Amino acid sequence: MMTQLKYIKPFLFFIPALILQLTVVPLISIENVVPDLITIVLVYAVLLNGQFYGTAAGFVFGFLFDLISGGVLGSAMFSKTLAGFITGYFFNENKIEYYTKTYWFTIIVFIIAVVESIVYTALSSSAQKSFIMMLFWGGILPGLYTAVISFPFVIIKRKNEIE
Repeated sequence: MMTQLKYIKPFLFFIPALILQLTVVPLISIENVVPDLITIVLVYAVLLNGQFYGTAAGFVFGFLFDLISGGVLGSAMFSKTLAGFITGYFFNENKIEYYTKTYWFTIIVFIIAVVESIVYTALSSSAQKSFIMMLFWGGILPGLYTAVISFPFVIIKRKNEIE
């Protein structure tokens, strides 16, 4: 039963993350740059469960996000699938605690969020932007914002470990 719960739990966290992503997160945007809460949930799930699980979860998370948000169908699905796949390279059964309870989590979230944001922006943006502008405004800044938002997660996990 615990093993099955391990695979279902990320989907239970996905639902509130999706609701917050579509309702609250746009209110805290800075120059149209928003953090991606779904990517944080996805990275955490992949670091616990591995690459195959992450690729499948990324597909489902992205597909549901595309359907509910009304965005370009397939853009979030592809970018989140890719994010889950790439995050899988950080998975190591011996380092689960290390990657999820230290500042490495924020670094991994930053790397994955930058890649995911660049791919998502390239697929969903109809405006013709220069590559450098898309890299900066569509990748690095959202990735940095997402990493900053994930930082309290590490603090909470460490505080729970101390108590």
